[in-house]
Amino acid sequence: MSIDLAPITRHLRAMYGSRLLVAAVHHFKVFELVENGPLSFPELQQKLKLQDRPAYVLIPGLCAMELLTYTPEGQLELTELGTYLSQSNSDNLIGYVGLESDDPGVLEMVTRLKNDGPLDTSAGFSYVKEGEGPSPMDEAESARFFTLGLAGRARKLSPLVAASLPQSRGHLLDVAAGSGYYTFEWLRLNPGATATLFDRPQVLEVAKELLNEFIKSGKEGADSVPDRVTFHPGDMLTDELPETDLLLAASLFHDWPTDTCLALAKRFAAALRPNGEIWVHDTFLYDTLDGPKPATDYSAALFWATKGRIYSRQEHWDWFKAVGLTPLADTIPTQLEYGLIAARKEA
Repeated sequence: MSIDLAPITRHLRAMYGSRLLVAAVHHFKVFELVENGPLSFPELQQKLKLQDRPAYVLIPGLCAMELLTYTPEGQLELTELGTYLSQSNSDNLIGYVGLESDDPGVLEMVTRLKNDGPLDTSAGFSYVKEGEGPSPMDEAESARFFTLGLAGRARKLSPLVAASLPQSRGHLLDVAAGSGYYTFEWLRLNPGATATLFDRPQVLEVAKELLNEFIKSGKEGADSVPDRVTFHPGDMLTDELPETDLLLAASLFHDWPTDTCLALAKRFAAALRPNGEIWVHDTFLYDTLDGPKPATDYSAALFWATKGRIYSRQEHWDWFKAVGLTPLADTIPTQLEYGLIAARKEA
């Protein structure tokens, strides 16, 4: 297996975890709230005056930093390390952490935690659609920028994902397909199969260019891909999805809040044929929602840039069960902190 590039993305996302730490110590006074005794998650959330999404970014992040932990009764308390950010410990590092308390990135993180996102979304929000307005991915320049920016990760992961997905002569629907690399690699390994890339029109224009590059890669079977792939422009939130045997949702759910994730799960389940399967490729929190740290840092980065966060495997499975799907086996690891989970639509 080729080298895992996870250390690079860990360093990149650590910036957002650092902002959470400074915000927690100096702007939300988390450790002062907990130093007098354990609190339940809802109690701490209420004291912090946070909505669900920011609470599920901040508190798991502090647990992953080993500053908070759960008691056997399921309440949050300070760890020994965490006491050094508490006023009750005279040897604390509160002042040292405070040297960064007025950093612009920290102040903006505080604003976003309090507001559950940026105050101004009038010009769109990263590459995620805002309300009833157009998606930033409908504009050619921004669609190209984001799609090519994410293509390097997809190019690295797609052979691993394709090799782990079911072998099939059926149809694969790749929703929010982006660069298309996951589908290109899967079709190369499944010569009797067909696939549809579903995404915004301007994104698909970039994917078509990348398909031309893929054909020239010299990989066995790459030249057969164009005849078996369809480019389907649309909005996954509102437009009808093609019927399919397999549905791939790669780095998709983590861009959206929980109510949208449940609505998408329902739409995806409806698109599956009997015995069809949905496969999710993403990073996952522990089911206990207290780590691992690479996932909580990534969650903070997504909280900053999208409407979503990193979710646990169990949270995904709860959505799938709610729409009549049956979760399958344990997570299949790939690289870059990612893994695959799946659920089936029983006949």
